[in-house]
Amino acid sequence: MHMRNKTIRHLSLVLALMLFAGVLAACNNGSGGSTQGSEQGGTSGNKGEKVTLQFYMLGDAPKDLPVIESEINKLAEADLNVNVKFNYTSWTDWDQKYKLLLSSGQPIDLIFTADWTFYQSYAKKGAFLPLDEMLPTAAPALKAHVPDDMWNAVKINDKIYTVPSTWIEYVTEGIAYREDLREKYNLPKPESLETLEAYLEGIKANEPNMIPIADSNANHTHGIRQLTSKLVNTAGQLPYGLDIMYDTPTTVTSYWGSAQHLEDLKTYKRWMDKGFFPKNVLNVKDTSNSLLQNGKAAVVLSGENPNKFNADVIKVQSTHPDWKLAYFPYPNAKGFAQPVHPIHNGFAIPRSSKNPEKALAFYEKLVTDKRYNWLTEYGVEGKNFEVDNGYYKMVGDAQTNGFPREGMNGWAWRNPEFMLYDKTFDDVLTMFEDLDKIKKPDIYTGFAEDWTPYQAEKAALEQVEKQYLYPLNVGLVADVEAGLNTFMEKAKQAGLEKIQAEYTKQWQEYLKSTGIQ
Repeated sequence: MHMRNKTIRHLSLVLALMLFAGVLAACNNGSGGSTQGSEQGGTSGNKGEKVTLQFYMLGDAPKDLPVIESEINKLAEADLNVNVKFNYTSWTDWDQKYKLLLSSGQPIDLIFTADWTFYQSYAKKGAFLPLDEMLPTAAPALKAHVPDDMWNAVKINDKIYTVPSTWIEYVTEGIAYREDLREKYNLPKPESLETLEAYLEGIKANEPNMIPIADSNANHTHGIRQLTSKLVNTAGQLPYGLDIMYDTPTTVTSYWGSAQHLEDLKTYKRWMDKGFFPKNVLNVKDTSNSLLQNGKAAVVLSGENPNKFNADVIKVQSTHPDWKLAYFPYPNAKGFAQPVHPIHNGFAIPRSSKNPEKALAFYEKLVTDKRYNWLTEYGVEGKNFEVDNGYYKMVGDAQTNGFPREGMNGWAWRNPEFMLYDKTFDDVLTMFEDLDKIKKPDIYTGFAEDWTPYQAEKAALEQVEKQYLYPLNVGLVADVEAGLNTFMEKAKQAGLEKIQAEYTKQWQEYLKSTGIQ
């Protein structure tokens, strides 16, 4: 998962969505020049007027992005008569920036989508253009490249609003930790709540200047739930404190306020008392992964999927070859795993696009043309990477290389036919094979929430969470039970019960429509 939550949020999701009513009509005039597709899609003689496409990706731009953009534009000008400007949100308050991008009416031609960016809800509310009619003419090769079952899986109200990645992976989370320190101090492998706590105690005792848990902004809580409840969703965290267990999906209960919730909060308080979190944990700006990679922390509990773990391994090997990282997938504790849903990584065309057909033709090039794909996934061959016996090999190291593997965060346009793996990724592929043995279908991600009936309550609840729940999640509240009671009281005043009831109603309708029992 690529999700990163920051404590300070400048705009509420609800306010951003409410802006749609005023901007959709103005944005709906973008249709651009038609790009009649040949076998490559959009590369015929009639290329139309030259335009600049605005391409938006989440996260931070790599240092060599200007070089890559220049090389891509040489190709795109010749093939499609377009230039492309690659824009990045940064990881700081990315979610608020994303909401603003989609609500402001600002011309945007391509934007990353995922379940964790609320693709389903944005699509349902009209943030994106339907692609069904454009695909056969503007991007026929792309249409053929994506299997029909994947196109069907990303449909919202029977329309396609995003182009899914065709690379099948597991993004189920796990515990990443310093294995060299575990061996050095003879600590247990952190593969249960008990052994995890013992490992953290050993780190605190032997490495007093190191932060035991890297997770900031209380995002560790989902990881702990994976250890304390074996049937909780492995594909992502449900909103509004709800529990929908995998084997009984029709039964919806509230985790917030439950006995298990109280027990987990007491665990976090105990961990704060033991010094596993820094006192200023809610104000830490560094990402969990950077803290692990730089040796400032020993464990990451949430957001660490196998692919991200491999990126950590590559970074650490290039800068600290004497260190060793290890990984424990939560599905191994739970007994089942859910492979990634096609919604997880995609690209959509916002309604504000002035050039939707050309945008789609360009995106086809990113996915199906090896020149475009390798440039944007691996950089310039010889400058940023080499191919060594079929493996990806970084030129230089993580400090000197300006475009590491997937440096543009190009998860959505991965093409299995073109992909290059670092040799270390063999371990991840082996992990995927093991997860294949315990896989079950993802029954959660296809659900498209519509929060229109509780817009105001949702905004109010977000503020209550930040004020009352986040401190509980990192053990900063002295009386845990009283703190939980206060949070529940404030949450109910904000409209929690109304939100949970309406969400449950929509979920039950989803189950009925899909035949999931």
